[in-house]
Amino acid sequence: MSLVTLLPFIVLIGAMFLMTRSAKKKQQAAANMRNEMQPGSGIRTIGGMYATVKEVNEDTVLVDAGPGVDLLFAKNAIGAVLSDDEYNRIVHGIEHDLKSDSDVVPDDASSLTETDEPAADAADASDDKSVDLGKKDTAEEPAETPADTEAEAETEAAGAKTDEEPKKTDGDSEAK
Repeated sequence: MSLVTLLPFIVLIGAMFLMTRSAKKKQQAAANMRNEMQPGSGIRTIGGMYATVKEVNEDTVLVDAGPGVDLLFAKNAIGAVLSDDEYNRIVHGIEHDLKSDSDVVPDDASSLTETDEPAADAADASDDKSVDLGKKDTAEEPAETPADTEAEAETEAAGAKTDEEPKKTDGDSEAK
């Protein structure tokens, strides 16, 4: 056999070796993380539940999931051991502010567009140009004439009569 024929098999075996080696490293790191758990550590299970470790045994972990709720998990069910800051941030919403003196990013962009002009001048400048939204003002609508109101009253009265007595049909409809 020539080297050209064996080259694809050698490459395939090498790729398989590298993939299994990286998977073994990940499994070993996860096992070390689980073995280093101590009571009081914050954890996340593989199901996504956050809890605090109460007791660590050889194959199991007793965790406190809330007031009066103790759960027993297999060590393999622990997805991650969290740092205290990360656990408090996720579970309790407590942010540990390392940069307390730095500028705070605003929630909206209004502070980014502010100018040195007084607020009243800025409001007047924005009112100069009105936006037409397709609505007409009540002053622009023509006033109703007495003839129009009489016609509307007759139409409403006729509509009320039709609502009281529904039309009788023989079952055929013209909308076919």
